[in-house]
Formats: sequence, structure tokens, C-alpha cells
Amino acid sequence: MAGHSKWANIQHRKGKQDAARSKMFSKLSKEITVAAKMGDPDPEKNPRLRLAVKAAKSQSMPKDVIDRAIKKSQAGEGDDYTEIRYEGYGPNGIAVIVEAMTDNLNRTASNVRSTFTKNGGNLGTTGSVSFMFDRVGEITYPASVGDAETVLMAAIEAGAEDVESDEEGHWIYCPMESLSEVSEALEAALGEADEAKLIWKPQNRTEVDLETAQKLMKLIDTLEDDDDVQSVTANFDVPEDVAAQL
Repeated sequence: MAGHSKWANIQHRKGKQDAARSKMFSKLSKEITVAAKMGDPDPEKNPRLRLAVKAAKSQSMPKDVIDRAIKKSQAGEGDDYTEIRYEGYGPNGIAVIVEAMTDNLNRTASNVRSTFTKNGGNLGTTGSVSFMFDRVGEITYPASVGDAETVLMAAIEAGAEDVESDEEGHWIYCPMESLSEVSEALEAALGEADEAKLIWKPQNRTEVDLETAQKLMKLIDTLEDDDDVQSVTANFDVPEDVAAQL
């Protein structure tokens, strides 16, 4: 068990602040539509859709918007979306993984490549940085759910592999294939989680100075502003003194 990444905490707060943006809702709706299209439209019978709906609810997406996204899948929408992963290096050699969902691969590849280039990075080939990350499930709880020992014991009982806790919350990690089951077991023990999703978890994090952190934040923000980009992950962390300046 360890303290959570300062950078991840900044991202967590930022995500909450941005929750009302229509762009955020658009990305969540796209994931719901595609998840429902690829499997059963009933979240109880479709683990990916169940997680997508949970993610949408955690960002305060209204139920009617969620239902509308599911209905779109049954109307044939979502057929043309291709899921693709881009890998590259940002400023100071920081590894970056970009997950996208697009109906135009040429447009998305061009935009992602251009964003890396303009922000001091370079796009690599598939597999060039993903070996430095683990694909795992991440379940997030607020600090108020209990102390670190309580959450750790509940996580072990639920089948999780690791827990990171600090004053801001608890992050529980499990094998990607058992995310749905572990999430349900934790819900029975601790209540509903803030989030439950698949992530790329860095095996190691590199601490960066203020200048590098600012450049990386600009790169990540620009990537996340792209309508085709669903998520961005990087293997850096921000020391406390630098985080305070940010």
C-alpha cells in the first residue's frame, strides 16, 4: 500500500471540475454507445457497458442522457467507431499512452501526431511504451469511506491486488479481467465507488520539475481536448513543491 501519485490527484480534481462540460459527456456517451453495440444493451448482462454507465454516473451524467446513448446503439449508431491506441514520448522522455475512438483513423492519427510534435514529444509505434505500464482495473473511493486499513482489508477480501491510500482517497487495483467482480464485492463491503475503470498503470513514475510538468500538462490537455481521444496516461509524477506551484 502506498500514497497515491500527486499528479493523479491533480487529474482527479480536474476531472471533477470538468464534469459538466459537454465534451466530457460526449466522450462518455460514445463509450456507452459502443459498449452497448458490442454486447448486450442491458448493463447487468454486459460488464463493459456496466462500467461505462458507472463512469458516466460518477460524472453526474443524467439518466436520460445515459439511456439515450444506449438506445443509439440499437439504432445502428456506433458501427463506424474504431478503437485505437497511440503510444509516444512527451517532454523529457515521459511515456504517454493515448486511447481513442474514431470514425476517421487518418484524421485522428494526424491530430495526435501533430499534438505530440507541437508540444515537445514524438509519436512512437504500438508497443513502444506500453511495456512500461500494466493494464489493470482501478476502483476509486473517497477518503470518507474508511481508514487505509479498513479499505485494504476489504480490497483483499474482494480479490484486489493493491491499494494506494492518502488523505484524498483510496485507489484499489485488480486484474483487468476481474474488475467487474471485484467492483461488485467492494460495493457490498464499502458502498458504491466513485469510479471503476480499466487503466494503464505505470510500473514506475518519474518525478518532473515545474517546467517539464507544465509542458506535459499542456500536451495532455491538448490531447484530451480532441473529440476522438478517450483517455491519456503518462508515467510521471509531480513532487509536492511543484504540485503547489501548479
